[in-house]
Amino acid sequence: MEKLRRIEALHARPGSEGEREAAERARERIQARLKQLEAEEPPIEFRFTLADQWSRHLFVALMRRYGIRPYRYRGQRRTTVMARLSRSFVNDTLWPEFLELQSTLAAYFDALTDRVIEQALEVKAGEAEEQQQAAPQLPPQEHQGSLL
Repeated sequence: MEKLRRIEALHARPGSEGEREAAERARERIQARLKQLEAEEPPIEFRFTLADQWSRHLFVALMRRYGIRPYRYRGQRRTTVMARLSRSFVNDTLWPEFLELQSTLAAYFDALTDRVIEQALEVKAGEAEEQQQAAPQLPPQEHQGSLL
């Protein structure tokens, strides 16, 4: 994972021509490993279900970066991404790297959201405070509007 994080860091902000070339060679090595795994272990069709549009966009971009063609079938939900890959590549490279990048992206979005809310509304953003006593048993109330 550390090696993959360094590769991502190099691609994200390569400072010199040498760093850019090193990052490109590293990506080419990962693509070569993918080809080798496909020869040793036949690709199978995977279905990935991603919770939100940001995760889906990140996952599709990561797959395309390695030369993988993501797709979905007519009638599948937009949260579904399909791909033909070797199980080893998914388990050892693609999915762990995605989870790491997704965690970083989620933290960035959380911080950005709080900052925008605090600047626009001039109050502290974040979660509601937790009360010490248990919640009273109230009858459910209907909500007429929609949040989205």
